[in-house]
Amino acid sequence: MSMSIRNQIPGTVTAVTTGEAMASVKVRLTGGQDITAAITADAVKDLGLAEGSAVRALVKSTEVSLATGPVEGISIRNQIPGTVAAVTTGGAMGSVKVTVQGGELTAAITKDAVEALGLASGVPVVALIKSTEVSLAAA
Repeated sequence: MSMSIRNQIPGTVTAVTTGEAMASVKVRLTGGQDITAAITADAVKDLGLAEGSAVRALVKSTEVSLATGPVEGISIRNQIPGTVAAVTTGGAMGSVKVTVQGGELTAAITKDAVEALGLASGVPVVALIKSTEVSLAAA
């Protein structure tokens, strides 16, 4: 199935904690980074997710925020370090491609943010992704 979601990163489930309605699924990405997805308990069951399951973590580019360094004192658990590979800007928005270990992420952010953060090829950044914005697909 083809999808418009640009960020599709393979990984392996390392832990599943299921509550009544929601579950927290920890995934080790191919580059070695750990991310957490908050998905429904029904989705865990339907996908047959368990420790060792191969998955793809899916994140829309509009749900990836960028910082110029690690961020403390924030509830966002997924912080993936990388380096800006390319920046494309238009009148209002920008698309920033970030090379991370094992792959690439794309962030759609405002042109003002691109300028304020001084984003350009080679600049180190941290991609921030809320766990509720990570979807999982069985690989």
